[in-house]
Amino acid sequence: MKRKIYLHMKPLEETREIFMNCLDYGRMLAGERILTSESRGRILAEPVFARFSSPNFHAAAMDGIALLADDTFGTTVDHPKQFRIGKQAFWINTGQPLPEGTNAVIMVEQINMIEEDLAEIQAAAFPWQHVRKMGEDLVATEMLLPRGHRITAYDLGALIAGGVFEIRVFQKPKVILIPTGSELVEWQEVADGSLPPGKVPEFNTMILSGLVQECGGEPFRWPIIRDKKELIQEALTRAVASDCQMVIINAGSSSGSEDYSLTAIESLGEILVHGVTIMPGKPTILGIIQGKPVIGNPGYPVSATISFEQFARPVLFKMQGILAPERKRVSVFPARSFPSKLGQEEFLRVNLGRVGEKIIANPLPRGAGTITSLTRADGIIRIPANSEGINLEEPVQAELLREESVLSRTVVIVGSHDNTLDLLGNFLTNQHPQFRLTSSNVGSTGGLMALKRGIAHLAGSHLLDPETGGYNITYIRRLIPDVPVKGVNLVLRQQGLILGRGNPKKIAGLEDLTRKDLTFINRQAGSGTRILLDFRLKELGLDAALIRGYEEEEFTHMAVAVAVLSGRADVGLGIYAAARALDLDFIPVVQEEYDLVIPEKFFGDEKIQALLSVIRSADFQEAVRALGGYDLSLTGKIVF
Repeated sequence: MKRKIYLHMKPLEETREIFMNCLDYGRMLAGERILTSESRGRILAEPVFARFSSPNFHAAAMDGIALLADDTFGTTVDHPKQFRIGKQAFWINTGQPLPEGTNAVIMVEQINMIEEDLAEIQAAAFPWQHVRKMGEDLVATEMLLPRGHRITAYDLGALIAGGVFEIRVFQKPKVILIPTGSELVEWQEVADGSLPPGKVPEFNTMILSGLVQECGGEPFRWPIIRDKKELIQEALTRAVASDCQMVIINAGSSSGSEDYSLTAIESLGEILVHGVTIMPGKPTILGIIQGKPVIGNPGYPVSATISFEQFARPVLFKMQGILAPERKRVSVFPARSFPSKLGQEEFLRVNLGRVGEKIIANPLPRGAGTITSLTRADGIIRIPANSEGINLEEPVQAELLREESVLSRTVVIVGSHDNTLDLLGNFLTNQHPQFRLTSSNVGSTGGLMALKRGIAHLAGSHLLDPETGGYNITYIRRLIPDVPVKGVNLVLRQQGLILGRGNPKKIAGLEDLTRKDLTFINRQAGSGTRILLDFRLKELGLDAALIRGYEEEEFTHMAVAVAVLSGRADVGLGIYAAARALDLDFIPVVQEEYDLVIPEKFFGDEKIQALLSVIRSADFQEAVRALGGYDLSLTGKIVF
């Protein structure tokens, strides 16, 4: 079958305007009456007016005695007045109605009891003193809330106080989600842990269902539809004939020959847009059938999410008579330059943390299929279509996905990767819930340069000095001589060759890396592991140019291990913990020192001291030992 081509790709803003303006929102959702007690989060379809005043009587605002203020005039310390309880004055508690003929309350603390029923005061009261007057809060018939207001927990109290026990709200927009793809399986079918090769548990509609609910909608997820034209068209026909207000076909947009959503939408209605100049999310299809919006949503999870947020989200809110809430934006500084493709607006997911006076943005993996970039993201930087990227040191705007206050309580680690960092972040949050940790894997050298630029609180480093055999100090003196630092050891760890299970290629050591039947997977330039490899190759007199795969780079030890596990490479250099985690073979090469390099100006910071207390804790160290391949004899100690 001929592959589809995006002939009419449109910019984001133009696409959204087309989609938003093609619908008759006034006829999409009817109103319904519901109990006020069940209305939190719903959108009012009409204004609400109070039936009762609140309070609907004059009420005491203090405990004490109620009396007529006029009777107290002239009272002073030198000329106190006395009042007979039950005749001129009346005991009253906060919230009780004032007795007839009274208009003020004297607080109990200001009353001197002469006899059991005789009270003396030494100061005059003014009319309505310590009294909540009738209608002070609400007056019957006044408007409490306008049409289009989203009901909050506070509103529930105001509505009940005003005698409004039922309200008319917009119906929740119903959204039918249709997952498509012959490679997909229901997650329940693989709950026992067995996943056949070539099969993927369908999870995109789980994400989309949650997003629909966050928009005030009601998702209806249909069973998986296989990649057959007639099945997809039949499902779409049934969906638009239902009482839903929107249909989303997931994995129903691309230029692939097996994606039939475009022709299905086209045969039943009108295609408005096929292809948007955004990344991820380019293949989005927007159409309309029988007055209902239909979205062909890309199959990669990041693409699917961004497509939903840019097109489905604003429409769902507008159906309910309100604009989609805007995320807060803050000025951030990129940790490094971010190149981008000219002609497409890119949505870059980033980790954020405040270092000194700046909020620093570290990019997360940019692939459209990396769902972890969604779970870990603190914000989104939008790189304009007319830009080739973001330059270092230039502040840019980021949309926040978390509360801004979190950023000041974040420990930012930049540098070499180690498996213990994820453990460290988890233990930090468990032992000190106010703090969290984010890490960016740029290699040991990159970590030290981040400290030089002031964009990290600490760096993970394991740089070997071949001349002295020591770690890190030589590089610190050379690369960041003007940054006073302390070094705290995190672990001593085993570096070695990670091999396939059973060592099928019979690799004996580094000497075998130049064999023509082997494919190697390397770490990035500047990483401590790469420096170690190059040093040992030089020692052995081996030419790196003869190693097949030497130029292929990964940024973490786990990525190296996965490359070996998947068969993409036969061997890689990494830590034992990564090999053990994936049940791979391992040949030790060296035990090395992995230190945390901390600028002295941050060392006394509360969150850094909390991190060090975690490192020195017995629970954390026990968890590290369980990973295997670590020596903790120096862990937590200041080593320089």
